[in-house]
Amino acid sequence: MSLFKSICRRGFGALVFAGLAAASLAPAHAATPEEIKARGKLMVGVLTDYPPFGGTDAQQQPAGYDADVAALLAKSLGVKLELVPVTGPNRIPYLLTNKVDVLIATFGITAERQKQVLFSNPYSTLTIYVLAPKSVNVKTPEDLKQVTISVARASTQDTAISAVAPQGTPLKRYDDDATALQALISGQVQAMGASNTILAQLLKDYPQLNIEPKITLREQANGMAFRKSDTALAEYSNKFIAEIEGNGELSKINQKWFGIPLTKLPAMPQF
Repeated sequence: MSLFKSICRRGFGALVFAGLAAASLAPAHAATPEEIKARGKLMVGVLTDYPPFGGTDAQQQPAGYDADVAALLAKSLGVKLELVPVTGPNRIPYLLTNKVDVLIATFGITAERQKQVLFSNPYSTLTIYVLAPKSVNVKTPEDLKQVTISVARASTQDTAISAVAPQGTPLKRYDDDATALQALISGQVQAMGASNTILAQLLKDYPQLNIEPKITLREQANGMAFRKSDTALAEYSNKFIAEIEGNGELSKINQKWFGIPLTKLPAMPQF
């Protein structure tokens, strides 16, 4: 009896906890297009802290480029859409524990991530540019030595500009994007190294500056992410991406959120 009591007191809770933990780590069930259609709902993980790819609207509901792509995917499947907010760190755990069917969450396609998830073909890009007013004559890297450029110190754009700018280019490094952006807005610099997220902010909030991309420095291909077993859903999504790129719907979404039409999507990265 004492042994039984001991198991009850000390072991039962641990066994229950272990069982729950094992369940949460159980292999994920594959989500096929047919299964999602039968369920009548598509669950999509989206970011809400990275506008305009993923932000929130006036009602604090997910909104942005990714949410609009998710809405078109649900429409294509003929089902309702449930947007599930995720963060950078919990994106993959949410997918692998069946909290979502797919991630459409500004997820850069990398060799390391491919070990954990199955990526679709790219549906968006995070592009790094040299930005400047239309009146500034910058067309090639050689022209950069004629202008003062702001960048966030040690950022992707800092590295990208440093790799192509001629020696002696006046590059001003700031602690973050916000400070580098303010330097451009205030006229302390003539150009800025920044992503298309910063470009969208400038076009929306400071249209009088007439900012435009001058040089494309780098592109990060973003893909939808699926569980490794969800090959049928990934194949369906690849056809869907090709369709909305071909019919112009994806370009309309890019115009809506970034203020410019979509350029050709990058090819699937090869690692």
